[in-house]
Parts: sequence; structure tokens; C-alpha cells
Amino acid sequence: MEIKIVPLKIPENSNLILGQTHFIKTIEDLYEIIKTTVPQAKFGIAFSEASGPCLIRWDGNDKNLIDVAIENLKNLSCGHTFCILIQECYPINILNAIKNCQEVCTIFCATANPVKAIVCIENGSGGILGVIDGEGPKGVETEEDQNKRKEFLRKIGYKR
Repeated sequence: MEIKIVPLKIPENSNLILGQTHFIKTIEDLYEIIKTTVPQAKFGIAFSEASGPCLIRWDGNDKNLIDVAIENLKNLSCGHTFCILIQECYPINILNAIKNCQEVCTIFCATANPVKAIVCIENGSGGILGVIDGEGPKGVETEEDQNKRKEFLRKIGYKR
């Protein structure tokens, strides 16, 4: 058994959602979820099969995001894994709908931060153990930091 750390690529101004699922129709269901929840979103989806032809299935409406999602799954080399890259929306806009997709088993992360997957490889098959998302804490929020957080959330329209 081998444990490795796999950095995932996230194009500038994009967010990544990494998860585990179990069925070939997931690729179409995730496409429909994103397109009907945030119609203006640009996105690419890739899904690794774990049996049969073991292909990386893909869909989306932005070639670059599709290509990077495929590249991430090639680098991970894990079955039943999906990678979504989005622009012009945030994970918060689609995450609950994705979690409610009947084939989705786990969401490992939803982030724009640098992210690395911790992968276990056994006899040529891989599985994601977890992720390293961004950096560790550098301190504790002050009252001034709280005010800045609240201002930011209002500025981007998530609070009134």
C-alpha cells in the first residue's frame, strides 16, 4: 500500500468540488444540477468509473474547466471520484443540490484554496482518504476581524 499527496489544479477565478459517487449516470445528473441551479455558471465535470471500461467520463460547458477536471482525475487515479470546477458561481450555490444527488456518497471539499488529496494506492486502485485544504490557522479572530467578515459578506450579497 502506498500513500501519496496529489495537488489538484484550480484555474484562476474558479472553485473546485471533489467528491465520491457510485454510478455512471452521475455525470449527467451533476450537469443538470449545476445548469438548472445556476444557469450562468461555467463548469467542467469529470467522473472516474471504478469498473467496466474504467473511463474518465466528462461533461460541462467550458473546455478549459473540463480539461483541468479530467487532468485532476488522471492524477488522482481513484475510481468513483468526481471533480467539478466552476466559475461565475460559488460552491455554496450548488453544494446542497449536489449532496442531494442520489448517487453522491461523499463531498471531500469545496474550495478555491490550494488543495491536495491524500490518496491510498493498493494493487493499482486508489481511494481518497481526505484532503488538505488551504492553510492552518494563524491566530484567533478579533472584533475588528469580525467586522471585516460581516462587511465582506454583505458586500458580496450573502447577508443583508
